[in-house]
Order: sequence, then structure tokens, then C-alpha cells
Amino acid sequence: MVVISDIMVQGAQMLLVLLLAPLLTGFVRKVKARLVRREGASVFQPYRDLLRLMRKEVVLADNASWLFRVTPYVTFAAIWVAAALVPTFATGLLFNWTADLIAIVALLGSARFFLALAGMDVGTSFGGIGSSREVMIAALAEPAMLLMVFCLALVAGSTQLSTVANVLASSYVGLRVSLGMALIALIMVALAENGRIPIDNPATHLELTMVHEAMVLEYSGRHLAMIEFGAFLKLLLYISLIACVFMPWKIAVFGSGTVAAYAIGAGAYLVKLAVAGFLLALFETATAKMRVFRVPQFLGAALMLGLLGTLLLFVSRSF
Repeated sequence: MVVISDIMVQGAQMLLVLLLAPLLTGFVRKVKARLVRREGASVFQPYRDLLRLMRKEVVLADNASWLFRVTPYVTFAAIWVAAALVPTFATGLLFNWTADLIAIVALLGSARFFLALAGMDVGTSFGGIGSSREVMIAALAEPAMLLMVFCLALVAGSTQLSTVANVLASSYVGLRVSLGMALIALIMVALAENGRIPIDNPATHLELTMVHEAMVLEYSGRHLAMIEFGAFLKLLLYISLIACVFMPWKIAVFGSGTVAAYAIGAGAYLVKLAVAGFLLALFETATAKMRVFRVPQFLGAALMLGLLGTLLLFVSRSF
């Protein structure tokens, strides 16, 4: 019975992230529309878009290889696994031993790698431009992400997400400048990885500015649905990661809590998602997109923040 209960709770988390990812994107779009005095589409519109794409026929280029066909499923699976590993309403779940920050960075990197290859597979100019820009962003975003991981590992003594959440939720840690730097670096990396303003504008298809959209222009039907679903999950993943690590309030500890504790944790998680979605919409409404050539400076600042946070921990421990 204990094993069945563990599987049910873990399955509930995997299903939760799968169901909430399109809703989060729809909520952000709705808030952005209301902030600029437009009605906007329903918050459930992403679900309708996915269903519409799943019913459409797939159109493939004549020179598309097996990699082009496999990439949508590989990227979706990698991002879903990474999102399901991040504790949402409870820590210490069944797959807790695999929920490592470095493993999550590796899963996201593998999804990006396959998507960049697929963008260049057909040989279109837009796909090549998008893939090159994606790799340029990843070359700076991944080191910044790893430095943030090292900063958290020095504080918590582990890169395992449940351990990090439990340590940071305790009164032992308190407020630290290094953690503030790591939080800002993670937010900047999240904006870049998800192609949000000021790095990219997900609502446009301008060939001179787009990054993510340029790589997926040749996809259609269920392939495009898988890629779009993966993008929804990726946004949810980063917000869940920020909530789990830096705002682990009311999150239940698996095995020591009751059903009420899990319900409170799930409710707190929904509130965190709503607040984060509103803040993201507000930021994107009040901020203009930067030039592509300024993106390395933006991510370089995130890299330096992660490095300074890690060095500050080393220096403070030496005294």
C-alpha cells in the first residue's frame, strides 16, 4: 500500500505540471492583454490551440530526416521529465533521488540541442538563424545556471532539490546576499531560456528578431503541438524551480504530512504560479525588447551575478 501511495502522489505531480502548463501561458497572455486595455483570448485558449494542432495533418519537407520527425517528441519528453522532477506541492517524492539540479540542466540542454539540430535539418535560412541564436544564448545561459546551482549547493550542501528546498525553508539560512544574486541570475536565465521579453517576443514572427519561433517554422500538426506543449512546460518548470528553491513556503514533506498538508501545498503552489504569471506579464508589458546583439551583455550580467554569489559564499566561509 505504501508503494501504491508513493506512485499515486508522484503521478499526481506529473499530471499536475502537465495540466497547468498551458493554463499558465494562457493566464500570462490574458493579463498582458488586460494591461494594455484589450479583452484578450480566454485563459483556456492554449488548450484549444493544442487540440487544433493535434487534429491537423503533418506536412514534412522532402529533405527532412528522421531527426526532424523525432525531435518534437524528444524535446517534449525531456522537458516534461525535468518539470516533473521539480517539487511542486511536496518534497521527497518517489523519484526524489533523480531530482537533481544538474540533471535538470542536462535535460534542458539535451532538449535545446535536438531542437537546434532540427532547426538546421531542413536547410532553411530562418532555421539556421534561429539555431545559431539559440546556441549563442545557451553558451551563456548554461554557465550562469550552473553557477547558480553551485551557489545553492554551497548553502544547502546538496544539489538535490528536495534537500535544497528543506534547507532553505528552515530558519538556519535566513537572508543572504549570495542567494539574492542567485535568484536574480535565475530569473534572467529563465527569461532567456523561454524566449521572453526582453530577449525575444513570443507573440511575433519577425525574422530579424525571433529565436525560438525561427527554429520551428517548418513544423506543423502534432509535431508543432509537441513543441508548443514543451515550451509551455519549460515556462512552468522555471517558475516552479524559483518557487521550490527560493519560496518553499507551505510545501509539504512527503511521508510526514497528511492529505490536508498536500492540499495546502498544492494551493500554495497555485498561488505562487498566479503571482509569478502576473509579475511576468507586468514586466513584459512595461519592458521593450532589446537588440539581439545586446543579449550577450544581458546574460553576461547573469553569469557575473552567479559567479559573485558563489565567490561571496567562499569568502564568507573562510572567516
